[in-house]
Amino acid sequence: MSEHGKRKASDLFIECLEAEGCEYIFGVPGEENLDFLDSLSRSKQIRLILTRHEQAAGFMASTYGRHTGKTGVCIATLGPGATNFVTAAAYATLGGMPMMMITGQKPIKKSKQGRFQILDVVSMMEPIVKYTHQLAAGDNIPSRVREAYRLAEEEKPGAVHLELPEDIAEEPTAAEPIARSVARRPSAEPKAVRQAVEMIERAQAPVLVIGAGANRKMTGRMLEQFVEKTGIPFLTTQMGKGVIDERHPRFLGCAALSAGDFVHRAVEDSDCIINVGHDVIEKPPFFMKAGGACVIHVSNRTAEVDPVYFPQVEVIGDIANAIWQMKEDVTPNRSWDFTHMLGYHKAELDHTGKLAADARFPIFPPHLVQQVRDAMPRDGIICLDNGVYKIWFARGYTAYLPNTVLLDNALATMGAGLPSAMMSAMLYPDRKVMAICGDGGFMMNDQEMETAVRLGLNLTVLILRDDAYGMIRWKQANMGFADFGLTYGNPDFVKFAESFGAHGHRIESSDHLRETLKHCTDTPGVHLIDCPVDYSENDQILNKDIKALSKAL
Repeated sequence: MSEHGKRKASDLFIECLEAEGCEYIFGVPGEENLDFLDSLSRSKQIRLILTRHEQAAGFMASTYGRHTGKTGVCIATLGPGATNFVTAAAYATLGGMPMMMITGQKPIKKSKQGRFQILDVVSMMEPIVKYTHQLAAGDNIPSRVREAYRLAEEEKPGAVHLELPEDIAEEPTAAEPIARSVARRPSAEPKAVRQAVEMIERAQAPVLVIGAGANRKMTGRMLEQFVEKTGIPFLTTQMGKGVIDERHPRFLGCAALSAGDFVHRAVEDSDCIINVGHDVIEKPPFFMKAGGACVIHVSNRTAEVDPVYFPQVEVIGDIANAIWQMKEDVTPNRSWDFTHMLGYHKAELDHTGKLAADARFPIFPPHLVQQVRDAMPRDGIICLDNGVYKIWFARGYTAYLPNTVLLDNALATMGAGLPSAMMSAMLYPDRKVMAICGDGGFMMNDQEMETAVRLGLNLTVLILRDDAYGMIRWKQANMGFADFGLTYGNPDFVKFAESFGAHGHRIESSDHLRETLKHCTDTPGVHLIDCPVDYSENDQILNKDIKALSKAL
């Protein structure tokens, strides 16, 4: 603290972050962040996690927010550092993850460098964040940090951005941090709850759909109590996986495909859909039509109406509280019989079980999914990058707990699997964590292997190698186009891992995969597994066989 009770504004910024409970800052600092970095070096609470690319820092901060519900923080310089945050900002905002980006800037009061590296970062961020602001005075830092945190964590959570110019970071200030406020989400209106309950009790075949917005603390517990009392079956979207244990006898499956799967047939049998935590970023597992099933929208936010989604009743407020109110009020209809609806999921399990038993090499995707499930404990965390394997895992991997299957069905970016797993391993050092990446997605942030090794993480990175952008190649085949423009070469992944100080493994058979997964999850350190996969039947199974088999039921 300098004379007259003042210190530089960057010191105040760190104090504000500490007051918010910040534990980590991820990033790649630049020249314009040096005052902030100096202030951070004296923090006893906040740990700097230096990454090798700003995008990875943003993905890690977002995943911190996804796991904890608290804002993850990341830092970059101006210009190219800030532009490298854009994908991570969109990932957080669409995925509902609270995350704050702090970027540097040249002095705004006077500068001798003209327009060197200068972009209007605030305007660039506006379309993809909940809040963005350039700090023009050190005294304003406490209110802007508090506002940014509040908005990042308020439903729907997402990304926020603050720009700290060099001259503002170094100016003296006597301002003090603003304490966190206590804010409770409003409860659902009892009359709306009563209308929803009456609609459920009149229905012949109600069904519960669990979406991304329901993946919050306490919500899963309330939903499971609702299912236990009513016996109403449930299904999930991809980002609703694990909200209720998927071994539950009333589980109908995950809507991983757009249409025509066994789970979609179950929804088609319903005359009342209780849609919990619906988020327009995910394709809905059903389309409304005139005279079709009635829909109850249960969410923190009102429905966004479009031609295929126009719910008749909306229950708006804290989702866990809304479900609790509905559970307390509802009386199950004794005439409900869900045998046929549940039969679809039994048929799916029978079909998937036969596929999972295929121990061919290169490894068959359904078999791979089952092997990973067998290798991971109840609270183990898998973090999926993006590729066609995401569909296989969403359909076939049984999630036991919330936030144990981290996949992105919002922005659906490639490159997030490894950073997401690194953050999970940092937060939960006693749990088994596995990044599951295609060779394409892994190579987009492969440099973070060095970060993982440097941090001393215990982590398995499973690379599914098909030497192609497999998801797009699958779509290309499905649309009848020639196989063109989507294949590439890869490095020797074993030597690649070893060059970073990690352990490399190359799979040679199904039995070898089983042995290697056990070895990697049981042995400390960073392990990379190069696993060749056989995607040759993707189109036949996912686009033809499943639709034909489910339709026949």
